[in-house]
Amino acid sequence: MPVYTLPELPYDYAALAPVISPEIVELHHDKHHAAYVKGANDTLEQLAEARDKEAWGALNGLEKSLAFHLSGHILHSIYWRNMSGDGGGEPREADGVGELADAVAESFGSFAAFKAQLSKAAATTQGSGWGVLAYEPLSGRLIVEQVYDHQGNVGQGSTPILVFDAWEHAFYLQYRNQKVDFIDAMWAVVDWQDVARRYEAAKSRTDVLLLAP
Repeated sequence: MPVYTLPELPYDYAALAPVISPEIVELHHDKHHAAYVKGANDTLEQLAEARDKEAWGALNGLEKSLAFHLSGHILHSIYWRNMSGDGGGEPREADGVGELADAVAESFGSFAAFKAQLSKAAATTQGSGWGVLAYEPLSGRLIVEQVYDHQGNVGQGSTPILVFDAWEHAFYLQYRNQKVDFIDAMWAVVDWQDVARRYEAAKSRTDVLLLAP
């Protein structure tokens, strides 16, 4: 079976400066993200060994470990692609992302209201976690979620399309304990073209929640 691999960055370490320093991008990607990839692969090996030996005593911890590391890998893979040194502003029809702009306005009332909600969700996530814009397939609308410690939210069946990393390793070297300042700065590097592509992909997939009985 294939193993998980660390994706290459779509830009160099300095591309997101001054919002995110080159040092943070390098450490965040090459160390923290890489650790999630290794953790997911190691946990899969341990699960395979448990199946072979029918030794299930550690299963609960292994399932939590897989969720933690795999969610970290997936969310970080989205995170890097969600950003660009040429990003920022808000989604506009003139930039070819009009459908996303309309969906944001319909789901949240306005871009300003959406921005305020996602910023607050990311900044007030207790402990370690993420603020997430996601497509929710039952209603066909966009929602904002808080993801704690890479766990939970599976039951909602939603698809993340824009993620703000609120773990301290994402900002502390540069912003110290001012997480709010980091979240505010993040809006200047959002790649709305990437978010729009993810929105279209999320809408087009057949979700098990929508299958007829």
